[in-house]
Amino acid sequence: MKHVNWQEDVALLSRLRLFQNVTAHNLEQLLKEFRACDLEAGEVVLSPFNRNQYLYLVLSGRLMVYLGSLDNSPVSTIMPGECAGEISFIDNDCPSAYVVAGEPTSVLRLHRESLVKLFQQAPQLMQNLLELLCDRVRQGNRIILDTEQNAKIDTLTGLFNRRWLEHIYQRESTRCAFNEQPLSLLMLDVDHFKDYNDRHGHLAGDYALCLVSHTLRDQLRPKDSMARYGGEEFVILLPEIDSGEARAIGERLRSSLELIPFFYSPLGVLPGVTVSIGLAEMRQSDSLQGLIARADGALYQAKQDGRNRLNG
Repeated sequence: MKHVNWQEDVALLSRLRLFQNVTAHNLEQLLKEFRACDLEAGEVVLSPFNRNQYLYLVLSGRLMVYLGSLDNSPVSTIMPGECAGEISFIDNDCPSAYVVAGEPTSVLRLHRESLVKLFQQAPQLMQNLLELLCDRVRQGNRIILDTEQNAKIDTLTGLFNRRWLEHIYQRESTRCAFNEQPLSLLMLDVDHFKDYNDRHGHLAGDYALCLVSHTLRDQLRPKDSMARYGGEEFVILLPEIDSGEARAIGERLRSSLELIPFFYSPLGVLPGVTVSIGLAEMRQSDSLQGLIARADGALYQAKQDGRNRLNG
């Protein structure tokens, strides 16, 4: 970080969010507390391993924010007119993220010892800084929500994943048991999937899995939950559905795939696939593992009986 001379520009600062509604006189006083610095591309400005004593205001260039590790993708970009380090600047603790210059960047730097005096000179500055902090908290909440969303969704098919299935089952099984309603589970396995991959390639196999997920999910009720259980296996929870109704639903789903002899993909025309299905209905105090074990046993029998069929 290189200290440089900066041509003070009160008009420029007055347009920045941190200094909105701060008088020109107070801005001139504030400028005496700031130091201008130039950063090289890739230079680390903030690190979770070092306490931060400064607030950084970006004048030009950009700063990249990384969570956890610099090997991860950046979660946000701090552009000219925005601040970095405001949380650790105030609480005098280590930053929660890495902040790195994404390109040659110019910043104004303010030491925290000047904070109280600046707030006394310009109370509006405190309000502006609090608003920036609120924005940062909201941005953090969005990142958390996005992370949770990604953690429960299978990125290939867009279905729930195995981890989220446990949460859904806990909720739906409790609700159905309380209302004295049945709950059924279908376990599906794509037939001869290894042969399909060997013949057409793993990318074609991925498109076939997407075909299965999209074809079947579109036929389910909003309250039903379809999850990718692993590899070419899928699980469908059918709350308020007994084994008789579930059998009819499973047959309809199986038949819908059987009726697709080929489909279009970015690789060109690919052959369709069929599925074998195992069915089990929830028993009193059934765990997800117990229910899946019975459905898996029925699925095994369906394969033994020739595949492309339902058992249970």
